[in-house]
Amino acid sequence: MKIIITGATGYVGEGVLLECLDHPEVEQVLVVGRRSCGCTHPKLKELLVPDFIQLDEHKDRLRGYDGCFFCAGVSSVGKDEATYTHLTYDTTLAFARALHQVSPQAVFTYVSGAGTDPDGRQMWARVKGRTEQDLATLGFKRQFNFRPGIMTVTPGMKNPKWWMRALVPVFGLVMPWVTCSMKQVGLAMIHAVQRGYPKNVLEVKDIKALAKA
Repeated sequence: MKIIITGATGYVGEGVLLECLDHPEVEQVLVVGRRSCGCTHPKLKELLVPDFIQLDEHKDRLRGYDGCFFCAGVSSVGKDEATYTHLTYDTTLAFARALHQVSPQAVFTYVSGAGTDPDGRQMWARVKGRTEQDLATLGFKRQFNFRPGIMTVTPGMKNPKWWMRALVPVFGLVMPWVTCSMKQVGLAMIHAVQRGYPKNVLEVKDIKALAKA
C-alpha cells in the first residue's frame, strides 16, 4: 500500500506514521505538511506545502495512493467559530477534494474526535461533525471518520509532552472504554484500507476491533 499522512508533526500523526513505517504491507508513505516531520526512513517521502487550500501545483504528487490518513488538526481553544471552521473544515475539505481529483480510488480517513456531533452544543463538535458529513459525499472508494478519544503513547514517539506520558496511561487503566493506543489507531487505519469496516464512523470500541482484524 501507498499511504498519505497529514499532521505528522502532531501527536496523532506521529503515532500513525510510526505504525505505517513499521508495517510490512505499507510500501510507501508520503507525509504532507507545512514543515518537515523530522523523520528519515526508506519508505518515507515528504511534500512541504504552505497551505492545504492551495494544492493545485502539487496535485500530481498525490496521484496513485491507496489511502490518506488525515491527522492534521488544531485546538479550538481561543478561536471563534469562523476561524476554527476555516482551519478545520475548509482546509480538510480542500485537501480531500484535491486528492480525490487525482486518487479517487483512495480510502480517506479523517481523525475527528470523541463527542463530534453536527448538532452538538460545543462549537468544535459541530464543525467536526459537518466536516465528517461532507467528506462522505466526495466519492472516495471509502471514507472513514475516526473518533479515538484518549490515546496512549507509542514507543518511539517524540511529540508527546511529559504530562501526556504520565497521565494518559492512568486514563487507560481507569477509563478503558474511552481509551485506545496509538498503535491501535494506526493499525485500524491500515486495516480500513485493506479490508474496510461496516461503519464509516469509528468510535473507540470500533477502532480496537478493527485493529485486531
